[in-house]
Amino acid sequence: MKNLFTIEKNPHRGLFAFEWVVVAYMLLTLVVILFTWTKLVNPISMLWGRFHFVAMTAALWAVYRLIPCRLTRFLRLVGQMALLSWWYPDTYELNRIFPNLDHLFATWEQQLFGCQPALLFSQAVSSPVFSELMDLGYASYFPMMVVVMVYYFFCRYKEFQRAAWILLASFMLYYVIFVFLPVTGPQYYYGAVGLDQIAHGFFPNVGDYFMHNTERLTSPGWTDGVFYQLVESAHDAGERPTAAFPSSHVGITTVLMLLSLRARSNRLTFLLLPFFILMCFSTVYIQAHYVIDAVAGLLSGIAFYFLFDWLGNKWKVDPKTSGK
Repeated sequence: MKNLFTIEKNPHRGLFAFEWVVVAYMLLTLVVILFTWTKLVNPISMLWGRFHFVAMTAALWAVYRLIPCRLTRFLRLVGQMALLSWWYPDTYELNRIFPNLDHLFATWEQQLFGCQPALLFSQAVSSPVFSELMDLGYASYFPMMVVVMVYYFFCRYKEFQRAAWILLASFMLYYVIFVFLPVTGPQYYYGAVGLDQIAHGFFPNVGDYFMHNTERLTSPGWTDGVFYQLVESAHDAGERPTAAFPSSHVGITTVLMLLSLRARSNRLTFLLLPFFILMCFSTVYIQAHYVIDAVAGLLSGIAFYFLFDWLGNKWKVDPKTSGK
């Protein structure tokens, strides 16, 4: 613990790689905002949000420069991870100006499976215990990130910057996809067209319906469950009709599993594994995603991990650390 406050002899001067990737995302979306200004509903608030991001990032950088130690390095990552819950609904503000594509994804799902698994899964397995396990898996999303990053910080400090870079870069790439690929997922699309039509294999094009409509279906499952209520509360607070393909929940937890394998810690891997398995199924069970979203999340998570690890080597994203 004493190393947390040990002043570094050669502190890093600029932004860390995991901060630069968020800055790059901010600049990209800023350009999109400026070019689509007249189509956006809340462009001014989006600009203010980006101003607050810049101010927070600058403030955390200044604190680190004044007190360059492990703790202030860690706080810089905490700040960026805390903003993920703001960047996510922000994707909806850009995403909704494009015509919705759920009718295509629901059709592909029907062609592959002959049904809509997201509609039938919870009906086929409706026990309270199974429902709670599914919601537990879905609710483990952010706790899994915290566990992995804290583990790297305290147990694999030499690789902490690389792990943070891989995680944040993966997030930002998912958010880029979500901005330009307007798929809402079953919980929004099914409700928009009606469950009867979905059950009969009819998937109409809803066009710009989600431009001004954010109603979603209530998640299936045991409504009295503790984890059910937790997931529903989180959805009520921050969910938007966006970000369905690929599933970032599955993708990011796949990245976390690969980071646990990289750490060569059996305890960490076996701790995360049950929650990862639950996550892969729960996204479909609670109707947040189509099966093809979950599969794409798994494959893209693997691809993103190796892509950003390779770029990390190429760009030397690991700044010097003291007390290693």
